[in-house]
Amino acid sequence: MVGRIPVIDVHPVLPDGASGSAPQGRLPVKASLGEPFPVSATVFREGHDRLGAEVVLVGPDGVRRPPVRMRPLPPLDRFTVDRHEAWVSADAEGPWTFEVQAWSDPLATWAHAAGIKVRAGIDVELMFAEGALLLDRVLAGGGLTAAEQTTVRAALAAARDTARPAEARLAQLESPELQAVLEAHPLRDLLTVDGPYPVFVDRPRALFGSWYELFPRSEGASFDPETGEVVSGTFRTAAERLPAVAAMGFDVVYLPPIHPIGEVNRKGPNNTVLPEGEPTPPDWKGSPWAIGSKDGGHDAVHPDLGTIKDFDAFVAAAKALDLEVALDLALQCAPDHPWVEAHPEWFTTRADGSIAYAENPPKKYQDIYPVNFDNDPAGISAEVLRVVRHWMDHGVRIFRVDNPHTKPVAFWQWLLAEVRRTDPDVLFLAEAFTKPPMLQTLGAVGFHQSYTYFTWRTEKVDVEDYLREVSQESAHRIRPNFFVNTPDILHEFLQYGGPGAFRIRAVLAAMSSPTWGMYAGYELGEHVAVRPGSEEYLDSEKYQIRVRDWDAAASTANGSGLTSYITRLNEIRRAHPALQLLRNLRLHTADDDHVICWSKTAAAGAGHDRVVVVLSLDPHQARESMVHLDLAALGLEPGTSFTVHDELTGSEWTWGEHNYVRLDPAQPAHILTVKGTA
Repeated sequence: MVGRIPVIDVHPVLPDGASGSAPQGRLPVKASLGEPFPVSATVFREGHDRLGAEVVLVGPDGVRRPPVRMRPLPPLDRFTVDRHEAWVSADAEGPWTFEVQAWSDPLATWAHAAGIKVRAGIDVELMFAEGALLLDRVLAGGGLTAAEQTTVRAALAAARDTARPAEARLAQLESPELQAVLEAHPLRDLLTVDGPYPVFVDRPRALFGSWYELFPRSEGASFDPETGEVVSGTFRTAAERLPAVAAMGFDVVYLPPIHPIGEVNRKGPNNTVLPEGEPTPPDWKGSPWAIGSKDGGHDAVHPDLGTIKDFDAFVAAAKALDLEVALDLALQCAPDHPWVEAHPEWFTTRADGSIAYAENPPKKYQDIYPVNFDNDPAGISAEVLRVVRHWMDHGVRIFRVDNPHTKPVAFWQWLLAEVRRTDPDVLFLAEAFTKPPMLQTLGAVGFHQSYTYFTWRTEKVDVEDYLREVSQESAHRIRPNFFVNTPDILHEFLQYGGPGAFRIRAVLAAMSSPTWGMYAGYELGEHVAVRPGSEEYLDSEKYQIRVRDWDAAASTANGSGLTSYITRLNEIRRAHPALQLLRNLRLHTADDDHVICWSKTAAAGAGHDRVVVVLSLDPHQARESMVHLDLAALGLEPGTSFTVHDELTGSEWTWGEHNYVRLDPAQPAHILTVKGTA
């Protein structure tokens, strides 16, 4: 039912698909501890009387926080008039709600009329008398400080002092001091409350962090000097790599599946498949995503990696370096997984009696059986929850979920709710390279972060459109995790762009998204695909162990400098609160069609943290351009000039609205801190 003061089109709101837009069917929108997020609504009324609107947050403790006044937004078209907005933030983790409160504002209505009538000499004393009655109500309402009471009483005296000139009396009633008091203590007539609308506030890591992906079996791997065969790395040798990961400024170390690998239909190097009936060569290690063998399933560790105690030691070593461990959750099985024998009903049986293996035509995954969630959904759900809690008990508080879009959305909504109910600090990242409706819905039902289409956005218009989408249009549904590469995705931009391409993509990911990630080898400039036109790495770690000599590899020409460059990017991210937020990204204009500019701002102590990034998207040649800044988006007045400090080079310049830049592949970006205004 529409309230006395209509409030419509509230944002952000996530309706549950099963319940439409009914209040009882709303899903919680995303927020993180201390993260400002905007609430907007269309608020209007009949006639010409003025109105006001506020947002009120209600915390997990049931306590209502002080209201935040909504401000009218400039209309973009005839459909966006009467739009109001306020930025709010939550001070505790957990389930919150917000309300939009609208009211008739008699003070603003009076001030508008008095400003016209008194100056025109119409109903002068009547207007002052009505104003005095309203000020009496403000005093009677209570809550004013002694200084505020003094200000209101002085205005009351002016309103009633018929001996003073009308213009002087009106000036005191319009004074900034009085307006500040009335802004803080409005009269709310005909109060209308719309809501509540749910919000879930997650811990800060859900929003901000730098991820590093590595395969434990490759870290510390070596060649047997006698046989020449590769010897797998272990949890203990992988732990020796953690100080270097931490030194680069990463917060999360992500491990692909660490479980026993199936022996049936095991894949070989570069996704090699043996002819049917041929024995698997002993040096074929298989894909970690082909989970399960006689050695166990999803709750076991691969014997080559060590024991569960060794895994615990790895987690402890990471924690000592302030690294969180994220573990892959891949709900699929090798043909010899224990589930296959114990629960054949959990899979799809074909007409010939065989169990269907995974396919994504033309790709075939003979080493993997998909789980059929329509066969015994209760049993499958209970087992998956058991597995997740098993790893939670071993220190894992972040899960990267493999291909969640191939499982029912309702299952994920249930699983994530069950975990959140007891352990709200546990986070889930959706690896959902899929159609937008599925990606967005997975975020809406509870996934804390999402892989995105970032990897395939390389042209300026596509990059700008996508940054606008993830930072403003969909931020209440999904939190993007911008991975620059993955074991599955080596984009042609990196294959043929040289070291400049690696710098460009790292800056774009790390400076635009509060969460970004990279897969091991990026810092070495690894860029060779298995074949032209493919996004698969040559000698991919998905199918074999990679033996890297990190010290020697880092000194090669192609990898030189990337480690220190990435380290500096993470240092900048940690130093600037503005870069740790998502919804604050604003695009600016650059004349060159290969140069992009954006800014991020945030409150920082008594001031503001302002960061401007100018980036060339051309990895092959230098680019020159004029950059035109929207000073209002930076919180600066028109015509302001200011000092900028380049966080990458240490250079400083005086900038204003229009600025010249020259960028080249060796130094493709300016990351500028606004230091002061002139």
